[in-house]
Amino acid sequence: MTFKAAAVQMCSGVDPAKNAASMMHLVREAAAQGAIYVQTPEMTGMLQRDRIAAKLVLRDETDDIIVKTASALSAALGIYLHVGSTAIALDDGKIANRGFLFGPEGKILNRYDKIHMFDVDLDNGESWRESAAYRPGSEARVLSLPFAEMGFTICYDVRFPALFRAQAIAGAEVMTVPAAFTRQTGEAHWEILLRARAIENGVFVIAAAQAGLHEDGRETYGHSMIIDPWGKVLASAGGTGEAVIVADIDRTAVKAARDKIPNLKNGREFSIEKITGAVVGGVAT
Repeated sequence: MTFKAAAVQMCSGVDPAKNAASMMHLVREAAAQGAIYVQTPEMTGMLQRDRIAAKLVLRDETDDIIVKTASALSAALGIYLHVGSTAIALDDGKIANRGFLFGPEGKILNRYDKIHMFDVDLDNGESWRESAAYRPGSEARVLSLPFAEMGFTICYDVRFPALFRAQAIAGAEVMTVPAAFTRQTGEAHWEILLRARAIENGVFVIAAAQAGLHEDGRETYGHSMIIDPWGKVLASAGGTGEAVIVADIDRTAVKAARDKIPNLKNGREFSIEKITGAVVGGVAT
């Protein structure tokens, strides 16, 4: 089966209401191009480095403006709308970096909380500690949809191949990677990582990204992409500003790629032994 998928590129600011309005406009544009599955980036609802200011406007899932808007929008357009993620207030004072998939009737079909926290120290003094504010998720899911088996990740998760492999083995044909990659890491690794995850698992990868200079001062890499199971980039956006990219997803390409290189079947369990300054078989190591 072939279906049309879209990735919506945004430059979210600090006001969730404005971001919701931008999301509506871009999703409608994607649906007008025939997309039945539309994905928005990580942190669609707000990018705000000031955590005190962020918590003043955060809401729980039942009262979140992005959740409400996406539910109504998916129902109005009759599409599957994947909010890549938005910040959701939790009862313990922490925040969930949570993605939602809404069905054509506006109901939530899946939730996914980002598992791997972006705790890094980059060059030029750029430092991030997601775990200081966010509660990591612990559950990955593969969702059976009428048009494909879909797996879910968010941004930094792309650096953890085991998460993708587990979902591919569980049946995922399409992997989603909504993101807000920094410009520094994006220039170095974004396309390489996305194409690698597609190739090694024989899956389509759909990655909607944040792009450009944001109100809170951060800069994200953009270059939203849709990639086929052979690693070919089917559609891509630029590095700044809003955009909508669309591609046809033919799930028979998944079987074709896996038949050619059946590494999901050929994988073997193994043990590992660390040897330091020892003699093995009469040979110094």
